[in-house]
Amino acid sequence: MTSDMPAGARPPGGKTFFGHPRALSTLFLTEMWERFSFYGMRAILVLYLTAAVADGGLAIRESTANAVYGAYNAMVYLMALPGGWIADRLIGARRSVLWGGVVIAAGHYVMAVPTRWSVFGGMTLIVLGTGLLKPNISTMVGDLYDRDSPRRDAGFSIFYMGINLGGFIAPLVTGLLGEKINWHLGFGAAAIGMTFGVVQYVVGGRNLGEAGARPVDPLLGADRRRALTHVGVAVVVVLAVLAALALAGLFTVNTVVNLLTLVTVLVAAGYFARILTDREVSATERSRMKAYLWLFVFAAAFWLIYDQAGSVLNIFAADKTNRGVLGLTFPASWLQSVNPILIIIGAPLAAWLWLKLGHRVSTPMKFAVGLVLNGLSFVLMAAAAQAAVGGRLVSPLWLVAVYAIQVAGELSLSPVGLSATTRLAPVKYASQMMGLWFLASAVGDAIGGQVARLAGTWSEATYFLTFGLASVVLGLSAVMFARHIRMLMAGIH
Repeated sequence: MTSDMPAGARPPGGKTFFGHPRALSTLFLTEMWERFSFYGMRAILVLYLTAAVADGGLAIRESTANAVYGAYNAMVYLMALPGGWIADRLIGARRSVLWGGVVIAAGHYVMAVPTRWSVFGGMTLIVLGTGLLKPNISTMVGDLYDRDSPRRDAGFSIFYMGINLGGFIAPLVTGLLGEKINWHLGFGAAAIGMTFGVVQYVVGGRNLGEAGARPVDPLLGADRRRALTHVGVAVVVVLAVLAALALAGLFTVNTVVNLLTLVTVLVAAGYFARILTDREVSATERSRMKAYLWLFVFAAAFWLIYDQAGSVLNIFAADKTNRGVLGLTFPASWLQSVNPILIIIGAPLAAWLWLKLGHRVSTPMKFAVGLVLNGLSFVLMAAAAQAAVGGRLVSPLWLVAVYAIQVAGELSLSPVGLSATTRLAPVKYASQMMGLWFLASAVGDAIGGQVARLAGTWSEATYFLTFGLASVVLGLSAVMFARHIRMLMAGIH
């Protein structure tokens, strides 16, 4: 066994997983099945919400369904903040991942129950479980290596391959079952996938050594009791607000979605205000956080458009594309598998390109490229929507091309953003900054869900062209301000 693995990560008998700690296979499969369940359910969610009652759906208006989808995605990312805190201060990453997987599986099983409103109870559980699992399983992967291990980046690359492998397979399974047989059967397939993940996580636990076994900064004694009291008070306040809305007759899907959107934006604003006003943050660190605020806004704008693949673009695939092949019609949700397979193909190419370019292309410029490409994908969608005017069905290759452009944009922005997050983080907030990066996705998805309501009132061509051009303009603005942002980054490229 190589010496760059911590002792707790070294498996008995010298067994490895492609030259990496054996525990990586356990975490790889857990993440793969979790992403299978997540993307499998997400691929059919909006289609189920908008399907006619006669077809087993809820017959919710497309605008409301798009907003629900956006709020759901936002909550998944927002819950990474308390999920990371619970692991760091209370129960450790290992138990957080286990209980997160159990709660996620329970949520999918609830959604599999063929009742009208089981979907919302199930989504709530999935959000809570994902908040526990998602940030902490990545932490455990890092625990398998010494900080300066040359295998560390390669290990994460293998791990992230599990994300896209699960994301590729999931829509093919849940889409076929959900769209062709029964929606709740599709949700049930997602539940079984997460169950596989939990079972193999428990069985493979002996390979994990000390990774994530204990909280890194545990709360003890009075501090623990005080923190748990605050959590209890927060839960009571949330329940009281929901009860008040119910008593006032305002407990509706739209009210809850709007409230969740507001909370997400306020949390992000509060987080930045806290860091920027903290006297323990040095002037240089504060300058870098001001630069990061720009990147945060750019990232949120990117995800606002990108994550509409599962809502607005998914509905377009169902209603406006010719999906006939050899006399058979394939499920619209199958097109959700295009994105992850393109990432699997494109990620090594992007890594090679950025390595080749080195510091000649700055982080703000890479973000600008991502925004421009994202915008151009919606400009292309506007052309597709115009071609579909009058009830004509267009080729699904339009969507394949759109997803290809978006993936190129994602590979320009997402991995670069992860790296910038760790490099620009103030020392005091280093462990919390990854949660802040997830928060950019949450804000983008929350606002994107509200924006997507317009897809039901504007013409599709106008909708796509408006927000596509807005993203291109924002990307060009990022180019104009790139020098200023680099100055704020204070020596960080």
